[in-house]
Amino acid sequence: MNYAGKNFRYLRKLRGWTQEEFANKLNIKRSLIGAYEEERAEPRLEAMETVCSIFKLSLDELVLKDLGAAKGNSYIEQRRKLKMATLGSAEIQFVPVKAAAGYLAGYADNDFLDELNTFTLPMLAPGQYRAFEIIGDSMLPTPSGSVIVGEKIEDLEDLKNSNTYVVLSKSDGIVYKRIMKNNRTKSKLTLISDNPQYEPYNVNAEDVLEVWKAIYILQKANAIQRWDVNSLAGMVNNLQEQVSNLKKKLN
Repeated sequence: MNYAGKNFRYLRKLRGWTQEEFANKLNIKRSLIGAYEEERAEPRLEAMETVCSIFKLSLDELVLKDLGAAKGNSYIEQRRKLKMATLGSAEIQFVPVKAAAGYLAGYADNDFLDELNTFTLPMLAPGQYRAFEIIGDSMLPTPSGSVIVGEKIEDLEDLKNSNTYVVLSKSDGIVYKRIMKNNRTKSKLTLISDNPQYEPYNVNAEDVLEVWKAIYILQKANAIQRWDVNSLAGMVNNLQEQVSNLKKKLN
């Protein structure tokens, strides 16, 4: 029996690659990866040789051996073992923009989460962390494309007014905002953008699925928009005025 297609899928998931990423490494079209993994087509020799080179396998092993069949050797178990290789550092699962839609459905699915790429930051204490890529200008001066590293908030009571959080909700998906709690009712949260051009808005607390307190912001060098002093001062004053007005309404 030819296990090449099945092993392509196993090895790709073992490394946490998408089909697009795997295809780029093999210098072939993504559609071919799908065809190989679904066993609608036989992998080409050149592609198999490249896979063998990446994973230090022989062609016989790739073609004749079911690499994921051995007891305790499923790709999920292997992924978890690889992730434990950096003991002492907090593991951070990364949710890129392209995975944001899937995350709304899969945020509590261990199989989905195991497909996410991970990284570590040595300055973080052990804990539950996740990183989210943000797009848009609603949180300027934090630029679009920044990655927000957040620590899991288990109880909405632990939210601190005016702090920044990544919020996953049924209505909005993933957003990065400042939060104001409503002292009159605990059923709503007010989300505020740092860019004063965007109006604050409310979300129902019961629609909030996850909240991650922003710990670090990762961004490309030279990606920060330059501001003159007057523009920056005006933005800060405008934001402070918005927060002050909201506090009055909420109290």
